[in-house]
Amino acid sequence: MLVLALDTAMSACSVALCSDGNTLAVRSQAMERGHAEALLPMIEGVMAEGKRAYADLDLVAATVGPGAFTGIRIGLAAARGIALAAGKPCAGVTTLEVLAAVCANDSDAVLAAVESRRADLFVQAFDASGTNVGEAAALPPEGLPEFVRARGLVPGFVLAGDGAARARAALADSGIATSAIETAPVPDPALIAAIAAGRLVSATALAARPLYLRAPDVTLPKEG
Repeated sequence: MLVLALDTAMSACSVALCSDGNTLAVRSQAMERGHAEALLPMIEGVMAEGKRAYADLDLVAATVGPGAFTGIRIGLAAARGIALAAGKPCAGVTTLEVLAAVCANDSDAVLAAVESRRADLFVQAFDASGTNVGEAAALPPEGLPEFVRARGLVPGFVLAGDGAARARAALADSGIATSAIETAPVPDPALIAAIAAGRLVSATALAARPLYLRAPDVTLPKEG
C-alpha cells in the first residue's frame, strides 16, 4: 500500500511517502507559521524522490487535530484535494494517537498532551497497547489529576507530546508520579501513514474531519 501522509497540525510541517511500511521519502521542518507555503513543495518533493505519481497512491492521510486551528485546516484541505483529484480515499489520524504510539510498549500506559497555545492542554489517555482510554479533552493542567484517575492510569505512566512537561508538573503537584517523557514533540508522518494504512485494511478508517476540542478564539459579531 502506497500512502502519502501529511501533518501541519502542530509546530512542524511534515510529509512522508510510505510503501508497505517502508519510508520512500520524507520532509519535515519545524515552524509555527507558514505551513501553507511549505506544504505543497514538500509534497511535490517526496513524490519526486519516491518516483511515484499521484495516481499510484492507495491512500492519503493527514492529522485531524487537536492542534492549531489554521494548521489543521491546511493539512486536511491539501489531503482531501489530492485524494479527490487522484480518486483515492482520504483518512484522518489524531495527533494524540500518533504521539502516544511512539512510546507504546505493551507495559506502560501513555498520557498524550499537546499544547493548545492557551492555558489548557489537549490530552488523551492510552493503554499499553496504544488503544485510547476515553475521549480526548481540552483541560487546564489542574484538571489532569482527576482526568487520569477517572481513566484508571496507574502512577508511572509515560507522558508524550509537546505539553508533557507542563502536564508532568501539574501531576507532580498532586502526588502522581510519571515515567520518562517521550521526546518526539510532533507527529511522525511515517507513523501517520502506518496507522492510517492499518485502519484502511481493517475498515476502521477515521474520517478526514477536524478535531478541534474547543471553540475558536475568533467569532462573528452577534449583530452580524
